[in-house]
Amino acid sequence: MIKAILFDLDGTLLDRDTSIQNFIVSQYERFKPQLNKIPKEDYIKRFIELDCRGYVWKDKVYQSLVSEFEISAITWEELLSDYNIHFIYSCTPFPNLHQTLDTLLIQGYLLGIITNGLGVFQKRAIQGLGINRYFQTILISEVEGVRKPDVEIFVRALYKLNVRPHESVFIGDHPEVDILGASNAGMKSIWKRNSGWHEAQHADGIIDDLGEIPLLIKNIIRI
Repeated sequence: MIKAILFDLDGTLLDRDTSIQNFIVSQYERFKPQLNKIPKEDYIKRFIELDCRGYVWKDKVYQSLVSEFEISAITWEELLSDYNIHFIYSCTPFPNLHQTLDTLLIQGYLLGIITNGLGVFQKRAIQGLGINRYFQTILISEVEGVRKPDVEIFVRALYKLNVRPHESVFIGDHPEVDILGASNAGMKSIWKRNSGWHEAQHADGIIDDLGEIPLLIKNIIRI
């Protein structure tokens, strides 16, 4: 019997690509006097390239931007600070996020998040989505000192929810970090399809939309 459903954050609940696009456009506008020698499209495009889907720390991203574009009117530290403060206002959920979480709570499931990233920043992203109230536990890699796909972080989350691995499902978009990691921990897994990654071979189910989760969970229970 499935008792708990746990989620990745970026690329699963948070539409990170849209959020980053919205943020970097707004950042350029905020600092337009300091950045006006750089074409807006070039600034946006290069930030997204350097960001590498969130797998490069933002201090490195901004240091590279300042160096490559020879920005002198503002420091990389100031740009990074702006990112940390304002990204929350660009956080964009995937469709059907709140409706799906409401349904899963009504159906009696325990809910959790396991996400890699910096503690304060990820907490603010969750706040930006307005979803804190849905989750009984939230584990962030910086706080825990361990990152997905390490089995330990999945085990900790299950311990906090007082459920066994076979009583839980993990939903994420990364084939190795999320799906293989959860499978190695003995959990069922659902891959949220992401064109940026190859097919998840170890998933027990695949979704394109969060709204598909409640029915798919019922099918997994029958496995």
